[in-house]
Amino acid sequence: MRSLPLADPGTPPTSGPWPLLGWLARKQAGPLTAAVLLGILTFACQAVLPWLTGRAVDGGLTHGFGRDLFRAVTGLVALGLVSAAASAIGHRFDVTCWMRAAFTSSELVGRTAARSGHAITAELPTGEVVSAVANDSLRIGEMYANAGRFVGSLVAYAVVAVLMLRVSVPLGLVVVLGLPTVAAVLGLLVKPLQRKQAAQREASGRLTTLGADTVSGLRILRGIGGEHVFTARYREQSQKVRAAGVDVAGTQSWLDGLQVLLPGAFVVALVWLGAHLALTGTVTPGQLVSTYGFAAFLAWPVQNATMMLQAATRAHVGAAKVVAVLRVVPASGARPASAAAPAPGVALVDETSGVRVDTGQVVGLVSADPDESAAIATRMGRFDDEAEATTPVLLGGVALADLPKEEVRRRIVVAEATPHLFSGPLVDELDVRGVADRTHVSHALTLADAHDVLESLPGGLDGELTERGRSLSGGQRQRVALARALLTDPEFLVLVEPTSAVDAHTEARIAARLADARRGRSTLVVSASPVVLEHVDEVQLVEDGRLVARGRHDDLLAGAAGADVADRYGRIVGRRLDEERTTAAGGTERTGGAA
Repeated sequence: MRSLPLADPGTPPTSGPWPLLGWLARKQAGPLTAAVLLGILTFACQAVLPWLTGRAVDGGLTHGFGRDLFRAVTGLVALGLVSAAASAIGHRFDVTCWMRAAFTSSELVGRTAARSGHAITAELPTGEVVSAVANDSLRIGEMYANAGRFVGSLVAYAVVAVLMLRVSVPLGLVVVLGLPTVAAVLGLLVKPLQRKQAAQREASGRLTTLGADTVSGLRILRGIGGEHVFTARYREQSQKVRAAGVDVAGTQSWLDGLQVLLPGAFVVALVWLGAHLALTGTVTPGQLVSTYGFAAFLAWPVQNATMMLQAATRAHVGAAKVVAVLRVVPASGARPASAAAPAPGVALVDETSGVRVDTGQVVGLVSADPDESAAIATRMGRFDDEAEATTPVLLGGVALADLPKEEVRRRIVVAEATPHLFSGPLVDELDVRGVADRTHVSHALTLADAHDVLESLPGGLDGELTERGRSLSGGQRQRVALARALLTDPEFLVLVEPTSAVDAHTEARIAARLADARRGRSTLVVSASPVVLEHVDEVQLVEDGRLVARGRHDDLLAGAAGADVADRYGRIVGRRLDEERTTAAGGTERTGGAA
């Protein structure tokens, strides 16, 4: 038994669906080979059973209850036991192959989504990515689950053809020529079915995307009265999916019907011919029984072949969608690193703006334009190599784009203004690197002034967070995200508006604790709140994308960088202070703030 999911799914080819399916087969060569061998053994035993039955009949009619009948019955029992054992064990390997292919495909999609950043949503709808995990990976696995039975059916067909030719050349020719004809006719429907299934998959992916977007933006839609418009769009796309499904069902119904009709007609023809040969004395009564047994048995391989065709069709469609996801080029780290990481104790510098975070400093970044300061902070985390090529950020004089991505993620953590929380136990949500004990987790919650979250969650640290932390208020989500960022304890911590959704008293406590906790470690805090700025070591003021002044908060207000700078700086932090006073008069938590 092998644990799933795999620790490393590997690096698959992305040239097309068939190369991917072949790669998945090679990845599980052992279980797949075992499934095929057991399938061959199962069906070979089943194919020989009618022949032995005919021998038993002829032996009994000729010699009565003698040695021939006893040997035939003993062989039937032995073949039945071997077939049953091989079928039971083979089914376990079939399921193993299905699960490994499905889990590997899901892991590959998940890994690509995690590494690609925003590039994946720029190239593909969200529904396509979700469907690749929820549906396509399972369809891919189905093909490998049917592989053993399919190969076994082919071997059984060959065994039956040989035995039938030994009984009667005309009967053997019916088997040799009849079954391929049946399979060919059924195969004519596979291509149209594949095309229609692909169309249904496309429509279903768009429906999933539309549904996800509608649900995530439902509160906003209700606020502007637009939920009816989006509901109508969802209904319209749902009807397209239904129509595509009906189209697929039409072709599928023909395939299912012919799957019963054609093998049935083949059985009738074979039995009719066998009966006529028996009447003329060409075949014995036992051989006639064998002929009927072979005819009845061959319907099973034909069914397995049809199922394999359908599974392969669905797997091809699903693999094409998975390959589309795997082809997405990550927004960062796509090319190999070209420089070694500098030693700790160096500065992090945004060359374009001149913003600099020196070793051990807690720096406040202020701008009249909140998007401007947030953009500077975000590119310090290296999230888009192509977009940030003209605005390089240096770590110890080395461009972040030239360093190993894993090294950048380990040493620099950027916590953006909008917190993203996932479902699961709170302790797992906080300790994202899996290295902290509960004492450190509790300490991080204290620093972020987020202990009230423990009281609102049944189970405390082990309590379950709902999707996106919807059970928490905006301020609680922000403080949980801050505690999570603090717990990573990176060399450089960049916080974008970490206190914009809390009241002034809570903000003051957080600002003091944050400055003390990060004292001696490099930290950049994007905020225009004087409550925060009075605790940092240095404030850097940015205007029009360039650093224009730096100094302590009180010194900048006092005119240390010039009267004009003091006036502009005072208006920025003064506006923020006015907003805080206004909000404090109306409630205890804010929902947003300016940088």
